[in-house]
Amino acid sequence: MIKVDRLTKKFPEVTALREVSLEIPEGEFFGLLGPNGAGKTTLMSLLVGYLDADDGQISIDGEVVRRDKLDLRKHIGFVPQSLALYDEMSALQNLEMFGKLFGIPSRELHKRIEEKLDSAGLFERRKDKVKTFSGGMKRRLNIIASMLHDPGILLCDEPTVGVDPQSRNAIFEFLERLNKQGKTIVYTTHYMEEAERLCSRIGIIDHGTIIALGSVDELLSRLPYDETISIMKNPSTRECLPVFQSFGTLTEEDDHYELKPSDGFALSNFFAKVESSGLKYQWIELHRPTLEALFLQLTGRRLRD
Repeated sequence: MIKVDRLTKKFPEVTALREVSLEIPEGEFFGLLGPNGAGKTTLMSLLVGYLDADDGQISIDGEVVRRDKLDLRKHIGFVPQSLALYDEMSALQNLEMFGKLFGIPSRELHKRIEEKLDSAGLFERRKDKVKTFSGGMKRRLNIIASMLHDPGILLCDEPTVGVDPQSRNAIFEFLERLNKQGKTIVYTTHYMEEAERLCSRIGIIDHGTIIALGSVDELLSRLPYDETISIMKNPSTRECLPVFQSFGTLTEEDDHYELKPSDGFALSNFFAKVESSGLKYQWIELHRPTLEALFLQLTGRRLRD
């Protein structure tokens, strides 16, 4: 259990965190979502013990985290935004070096390296120099380096920065496997889609303050509207306007109709009616409320502003 209690951290020109409190149970995949400069990296640096708080405290399984408590770091793996790898060394040489720093016995170290390289899809490239790796491969190797000592907690500070979509998906799958193995993962990001895909619970942070906390569904329930349905404008859908209107309030936009479902709306009934009317499914598009919309409502600005 990670417990953050009224944590405050100040720098000369800014208060990075303001009385942040949250609890992360063992085995959770927890996301910290917010724009650049919101305080995410500062919180991660405090969690790993690189910085001390000005007020409040962090504890892991009841033990207070401080810079001078080096033993506690054995239970934590940290994946920083900046790559901590040596380009002129092979993937295997990098991992052997980091493993020796952790004091892992040689036989056990090579077993762990092989298992993790295979799990991350990098085993066949283990003897290649890191400088030949793509950005996504380097990011996966960076994660492996942080996990060699088999920590129970993995802190990932925006681990997909500068990575292409295919490589991001490989990183997601690797982290999801680690979480299923029981690892507690704290993941910072400013990408809504990453938080929605990976995290069982999300804290939205802005200007050093947690402004919302909960599962995706719990957070989205705070928005003052439900799902909407967009219907393409064409002669066929125009003939079926009375059908759509029977399911809720229909408004006309420039290139489509927007249906706001009424209370008791059942999606299965709606699509059964659409099918019996001979309409094509590709003319219908569902829109859920988004975390972007929630952030906009809470702060009055978009996440990347």
